[in-house]
Amino acid sequence: MPGIYLDHAATTPVRPEVREAMLPYLKEQYGNPSGLYQLAVEAEEAMEAARKTIAATLGCETEEIYFTSGGTESDNWAIKSAVEAAKKRKDFGTGGRRCCHIITTQIEHHAVLHTCRALEEEGCEVTYLRVNEMGQISVRELEKAIRPDTVLISVMTANNEVGTIQPVREIGKIARRHHILFHTDAVQAYGHLPLPVKRLGIDMMSASGHKCNGPKGIGFLYVRKGVDLPPFIHGGGQERGKRAGTENVPGIVGLGMAARLAHTKMAEREKKTAAMRDYLIRRLLNEVPFARLNGSLRYRLAGNCNISFQFIEGAALLVLLDEEGICAAAGSACSTGSKEPSHVLKAMGLPDNIAHGTLRLTIGYQNTMEEMDRAVECIKKCVARLRQNSPEFEDYMSGRKMPLSFGIRL
Repeated sequence: MPGIYLDHAATTPVRPEVREAMLPYLKEQYGNPSGLYQLAVEAEEAMEAARKTIAATLGCETEEIYFTSGGTESDNWAIKSAVEAAKKRKDFGTGGRRCCHIITTQIEHHAVLHTCRALEEEGCEVTYLRVNEMGQISVRELEKAIRPDTVLISVMTANNEVGTIQPVREIGKIARRHHILFHTDAVQAYGHLPLPVKRLGIDMMSASGHKCNGPKGIGFLYVRKGVDLPPFIHGGGQERGKRAGTENVPGIVGLGMAARLAHTKMAEREKKTAAMRDYLIRRLLNEVPFARLNGSLRYRLAGNCNISFQFIEGAALLVLLDEEGICAAAGSACSTGSKEPSHVLKAMGLPDNIAHGTLRLTIGYQNTMEEMDRAVECIKKCVARLRQNSPEFEDYMSGRKMPLSFGIRL
């Protein structure tokens, strides 16, 4: 029985065109871009062509793109270097304060949250903005949180668990008005949403290749010209002296091709994906009792469906779905195996027992409506099977206990 892959937020399959573009740089064109002979020059030219392609997708200049190993490194670089740069400024510490203040949100990826917590241990102060039940921040609360020593606002473009899209343009305007750097983790959004960084007021943006049908182990950090970040990795002069180490040429070439393909007919592709998402959500909410959609339907990534089913454990549901040939997730792939409920769902106000029964289904360009139908039937069967062994469900069915009340939104 063929499998159905519905975990594109965790990683995406490499497109055939991307593999073909990479192959020469894994075989005969293996030169080190730092060399001066022809083999090296060809590698450098391929790398710069990819940089130019990525810059074009963002409407920025090629020298504003820095290649990294992926989203986690890009997030670390942006946040840590912004703080380090602020501490080196002559006006740092004026007004009696000697700390740096960062504003972020409670629902960021752990690459941002753990970086901020590490900086707190070094004396930084961090404000973690609350979100509403849809997973969106309040721009009013963000602006009220700004202090004289605020050096960075870091808010993700779209959440990796519930798919909620943040008001990036408004955040950019606020940051620019207060002369504060604005970084956004766009790992889930790049290749799925148009991101004109200049118009959005973004100073730094993180992205990763394997979330948009490119290879793993490659990503980039956009840094607006004029933002002078200190080097993140010391060594050679690669990436204009900011990020030392021999470049991953095959990965960079693959990322460039993935970026090109992702931005070709993007609107048409995402519209088709959103239609599958809406169909999947509608069927699950209508056909599975005690189901709740998490996140905003209006401001949501086209491929994200995050639904909680009461009276079950999400981990057990994943095991049963895997037996049915369906790949899905309970939350962030980086948190798989954790016994704690999702920090995102907790921040949105979900009770633990409901958050534990969450299923994240994320759709890609190659999925079909037929697969959505089969996924729904399998989920219905597996949820019913798990509820048969649930004492809480038995108590409810026998009238001994009422379920927690929570809204169901179509």
